[in-house]
Amino acid sequence: MSANLTPRAKFATTLLRTAAALSRATGRGDGSVIGGRVGLIVEPRLLELLAEGRHVVLISGTNGKTTTTRFTTAAIEAIGKVATNSFGANMPTGHTTALAKAPKAEYAALECDEHYLGQLLDAASPKVVALLNLSRDQLDRAMEVTALAAKWRQTLQTSAGQSTIVANADDPLIVWAASVCQRVVWVAAGQSWTADSAICPNCGSHLDRFGEFWRCTNCGLNRPSPQWSVAQEGEAVVGPDGRRYELNLQLPGRVNRANAATALAVASLFGVDPAQAAPRLSEVASVAGRYAKVEREGRQLRLLLAKNPAGWLESFDMIEPHPPVVLSLNAREVDGFDTSWIYDVDFTSLAGRKVVVTGDRRTDLAVRLEVDGVDFIVVDDIRAAIAAVPPGPVEVVANYTAFQDIRAEFNRVN
Repeated sequence: MSANLTPRAKFATTLLRTAAALSRATGRGDGSVIGGRVGLIVEPRLLELLAEGRHVVLISGTNGKTTTTRFTTAAIEAIGKVATNSFGANMPTGHTTALAKAPKAEYAALECDEHYLGQLLDAASPKVVALLNLSRDQLDRAMEVTALAAKWRQTLQTSAGQSTIVANADDPLIVWAASVCQRVVWVAAGQSWTADSAICPNCGSHLDRFGEFWRCTNCGLNRPSPQWSVAQEGEAVVGPDGRRYELNLQLPGRVNRANAATALAVASLFGVDPAQAAPRLSEVASVAGRYAKVEREGRQLRLLLAKNPAGWLESFDMIEPHPPVVLSLNAREVDGFDTSWIYDVDFTSLAGRKVVVTGDRRTDLAVRLEVDGVDFIVVDDIRAAIAAVPPGPVEVVANYTAFQDIRAEFNRVN
């Protein structure tokens, strides 16, 4: 760990911390990105040097990375201090800062952007790599999803080394990518969004589905038998030996129970007793504003982040059946400028509810709701949205920058 850093690396780490502190002091952000950038300029191998000697897990996928990283951190903290970037900053600059901030942490749980998985495998030599899911994201800023799965498959084949892979058995793209690895622990983490896995990634033939099971009748690619799964009844995770680990999560939905199952599977590979780890997951109440509850003018708002079609579908599964829903859509650089992806989302489940639409691209979203026969009103901003609904619970679903705008309105609520 950092106790054995070279003088150059120690100097780079000092500058990193200084840059990060200045960023926070001037209100420009938490300093993770600029701090890591400064440190890596001074010592390009700083990430590798800071990771040396630690037990590292990388967590990647299209959706659920941040939440699963928080769950994993909480679970592993049962046995020791964990360096983590579980509030975001999931590229090498953020990873470097996370490790620099916790020089004495024996463990590290790092959320990893899908496009940087290969770089982090080389730099961090992880003990475990958790692969959650792959689904379409905005194509003007992200790789086509099957091409990304092929990139992961090649990367894992050449760079996974001694890592154990914890992978979602229900996602054919993940199974295909991970099947080249020697040590894989399969988790039945579910896949509510199947539009990107109708075709076999291995041979291009149609995939047959029978409930949870899926297979390709041409090349034989099929769903592996999972060692970990979400219990069919109740809120629990079932381990490899059939034992149930009861959950009492504050975060809603089956998808978060699946994230918890992945976290327990990862933690067990670090020697954590799942029975000891499971209760710790209930301590996670929100994740960088996701699922946060905010009281404003007699309304109790719950904030949900949804960045792509799969994310919106999962959010609709989490919301309560009766409260009004506020939908907010932007199309800035980090969102992707093209909003045509909203036509991949089925909004019919919102029919019959009070729906309020806001955000930079509210008119795009209004047209989409009109197509699905969902009644709505359009307002200028979140303040107007709050005024447009009666007192009581309100569900707020927003894509990335719209979500950050709402958090800023509420003083960066976490």
